[in-house]
Amino acid sequence: MNKSSKTKIDLKRYRKVRRFFAKVFLHTLWWDVILNRPLFCVFRTPPLPRWKEIARQYRTLAVEMGGVLIKLGQFLSIRVDVLPAEVIGELAGLQDEVPPEKSEAIIAQIEEDFGRPIFEIFEWFSSEPLGAASLAQAYLAKIRNPKSEEVVVKVLRPGIDVVVETDLTAIVLAFGWLKYYKHVSQRVDLDWLAEEFTAVTRRELDFEIEGRNAERLARDFADDPHVCLPKIYWEYCASRTLTLENVGYIKIADLKAIEAAGISRPHVADRLYNVYMRQVFETHFVHVDPHPGNLFVKPLPDHEETEAGVTGFSPGDPVPFKPDRPFQLVFVDFGMSVTIPERLRAALREYAIGFGTHDAHKIVQSLISAGSLANDADLNRLEEAHETLFKHLWGVRVGKIRDVALKEARSFLKEYKDVIYDSPLQFQADLLFVMRAVGILSGMAANLDPDFDIWAKIIPFAERYAKEELLENEEDWLKEAVTLGQLMLKLPIQLDRIVTRAERGKLTVQTSLSSDARKAMQRLEQSVNRLTWTVLASGLLISGAHLHAGDSDENFGKILIALAVLTFLWGIRKN
Repeated sequence: MNKSSKTKIDLKRYRKVRRFFAKVFLHTLWWDVILNRPLFCVFRTPPLPRWKEIARQYRTLAVEMGGVLIKLGQFLSIRVDVLPAEVIGELAGLQDEVPPEKSEAIIAQIEEDFGRPIFEIFEWFSSEPLGAASLAQAYLAKIRNPKSEEVVVKVLRPGIDVVVETDLTAIVLAFGWLKYYKHVSQRVDLDWLAEEFTAVTRRELDFEIEGRNAERLARDFADDPHVCLPKIYWEYCASRTLTLENVGYIKIADLKAIEAAGISRPHVADRLYNVYMRQVFETHFVHVDPHPGNLFVKPLPDHEETEAGVTGFSPGDPVPFKPDRPFQLVFVDFGMSVTIPERLRAALREYAIGFGTHDAHKIVQSLISAGSLANDADLNRLEEAHETLFKHLWGVRVGKIRDVALKEARSFLKEYKDVIYDSPLQFQADLLFVMRAVGILSGMAANLDPDFDIWAKIIPFAERYAKEELLENEEDWLKEAVTLGQLMLKLPIQLDRIVTRAERGKLTVQTSLSSDARKAMQRLEQSVNRLTWTVLASGLLISGAHLHAGDSDENFGKILIALAVLTFLWGIRKN
C-alpha cells in the first residue's frame, strides 16, 4: 500500500521529535561551531561525553516512541568502524528494546485483513510475538497444508502509517536545517536525499513490494548454494500481513552460537562480503538494511551427519559442534532494497578496479563518471589524497581501521585541508543507500572477524572486472584506431593554430604546483600565520601594559594583557 505525503500525522509526536532534533542542532551550533572559534575554544568541553549523553537521550526517545527513530538508531548502533565505542554502547540496546504491540490488536488487524477469524486462516498461531521491530512484529504459525509447515507471519503495527509519516516529516525538516551547513549541503543533494529516503521508507509498509523483493533476490542467487532466501506464501498474505518460510536460525550477531556449532566466523564474514559485492557489482539489486536482526546463519549437516541420515536442522534445533561446519547465509526483511541505476553501474565497477589495484587516477575517474565530483574539483589533489590513504590504510584490518584512521587524521587534515574544506564530493541519493549498506556491512565484518582484510577481499573482484574491461577494449580496438587516424589527420591544423596563438601572444598554459612546491607554500603560509598572531599578541600586550602602567584605565589594560596571552596561546595551538 503506497502512502502519500497527504497522510495525516500525529502533531503531538511531530512536535516532540522536532524538539529533539532542534535541541541537537542548537547543541552542535553552540559547542562545535561557535565555541570552536579562536579565543572561545578554551570554554569548549570535550565532545565525547556530550555526544554520549545525546546518544543516551536519543535511545530513550526511540524506545519510547518507536517508528523510524528505532531504525535510525539501529543503523548508528552498528557503525563500530566509525563511531566511538561509548556512543555505540548507548545505542546498541535498540536492537532488542523495541516494545511489542499487544497481540490482541495484531490478531484483530489480521482478521480484518482476511475477513475471518484467525484460526480459520492458520492451523495454529502463537499468542506471543517471535520478535518486535520498529514497523512490524513477527509471530510463529502453522499453515493449513499436508505438512502443517511452520511459518513466520509478519504484521504491520496498527497505526504505523501515521507514525511513519510523522517521523518522516520531522526528518525532512532536519534535512532542511542541514542546508544551512554548507559542508554537508555542498556534498549531498539534500532535497533529493529526503525524497529518496521518504520513498524507500514508505515502501517498507507495502508487503507486496517486500515479497517481490524477496523473490527477486532468490532468483539472483538461485545458482549460489551458500545463500538461503525464504519462500513467500502468497495465499496467506494481505495488505498488512506477510507470511514467509521460517528461517530463524542462528542470528549473525550471536557469535557464541555460531562458534558452538563449529561454524567459522571468518568464513561467515567472508561470505557476507562476497554476497554484497555480487549484489552491488553484478546483480545491481541490493538489500540495503543488513542489520543483525535481518541476517541469520543456517547450519548444514557435514559429511558424516549426512551419511548418518541427518537431512538438516530446523530453526531452534540444537546443533552439535562439528569443526568447520558448512552453512548458508540467510536474509530476511526485504522492504529496504534498491536497484542501482544503469548510469552508475559502470562507474562502480571502475571504482572497484581502481580500489583493488591502488589506482588513484582510476578512482577519481570513476567519481567523475558517477557525477560525484564538483565541476571545480582539483583532480590532481584528489589523486594525491587517495594515494596517501592507500599508503597509510591499505592492509589495515577492519577492526583496527577506526583507530588507525584517527591516528592518521591529524597529518592527513594538515596535508589535504584544501581538499577536505573545498568539499569536492557530491554524493547522489542513488548511492547513499548502497553506501549505508556497505557501512553497516563493514561494522558487521569487524564484529565477526576483527582481522577481516577488506582490502585483500576486493582484489579478486577488481581483477575479474579489469579482465572484462580489457576484453571489451580489445573488441573496440578498430574504432579506437579509426579515431586515432582522424586525430592524426587533424594534428597539423591544430599545431598551426597553436603557433599562431603563440605569435599573437594569446597562448595560455594551465599549471599546478608540484607536491614539493605545495608543501613549501604551506610552510610559508604557516610562517606568515605565526607572524600575524605574534604581531597581534604583541600589540595587545604593549597597549595593555601602557594602560596598566598609567592612571587612565588600569582595568582595561588588564583585559588587553589577558587577551594578548590568549591570542598568543591560540596562535601556538593553531599552528
